[in-house]
Amino acid sequence: MSTQSVTPLGYHDVRKMLSAIYPDGEATAIARMVFEECFHITLADIYMGRDRELPPDSLAALSAIADRLMQHEPVQYVLGEAVFCGRRFHVEPGVLIPRPETEELCRIVTAAADRLSAERQSAGMPERPLRILDIGTGSGCIAVTLAADIPQSTVAAWDISPTALSIARGNACRHGVSIEFKETDILGRQPLPRQPWDIIVSNPPYICSKESAMMARNVTDYEPGTALFVPDDDPLLFYRSIADYARNALARGGMLAFEINPLYAAETAAAMTAAGLSEATVIADQYGRQRFATAHKE
Repeated sequence: MSTQSVTPLGYHDVRKMLSAIYPDGEATAIARMVFEECFHITLADIYMGRDRELPPDSLAALSAIADRLMQHEPVQYVLGEAVFCGRRFHVEPGVLIPRPETEELCRIVTAAADRLSAERQSAGMPERPLRILDIGTGSGCIAVTLAADIPQSTVAAWDISPTALSIARGNACRHGVSIEFKETDILGRQPLPRQPWDIIVSNPPYICSKESAMMARNVTDYEPGTALFVPDDDPLLFYRSIADYARNALARGGMLAFEINPLYAAETAAAMTAAGLSEATVIADQYGRQRFATAHKE
């Protein structure tokens, strides 16, 4: 679409344009998000025709946004924000866009933290903050969520990308939580600290390169491949490394929690067991897909 369009764009124009590259439901959701987030035009306003009453500067901005969306750029990057667990996170190319499935991973960890605290209290152990590590933090959505939702915790977050760490620090500041960020390569190319963690959580790269042909352009063309893909001949590359680290770095009774590729659910659980962890369990997401795995250190 040219930014020199004579006819001013309205909601229905944008939705129709997006329907050429997205399913109708997704096109509708994106169009509504743009009008609500950028121009404070609600669905009721659209029914009343107010989407066609934008001033010239807003129309120019809408035209530029539409141009970017028609290039398959994710709406979250265009708007600079994504909502995760009820909080707004800044996102841009260089970090993955937080997914709803990963919200479930945070709920699994939060519930485990509650159990750990209760078990320690019933055992008469001294109270102390739970030590939580997020490996491959990206935008920081997991680490920030856990730091905010588990007040009695100290949270650390690692990533190999300086860009991701910068974005994650900004999101931590935005939400008023304290997190220790560290540039770290979990694949073992540097010594890793052996602090005893109570919980290690990770949503590492897990999509085989061969799967990219079946993925949408708004993912493959824009989101960082290093955070998405693993070699076709080694889909458990990150899971093995993290599980090996967790075997020595978890405190007794501590938990490792992963988001996983459903295609390799059984293999991931087996890798956790092979690393010396116990009670390896695969958990389905809200759609019934085997999406998460947990294990414990005895």
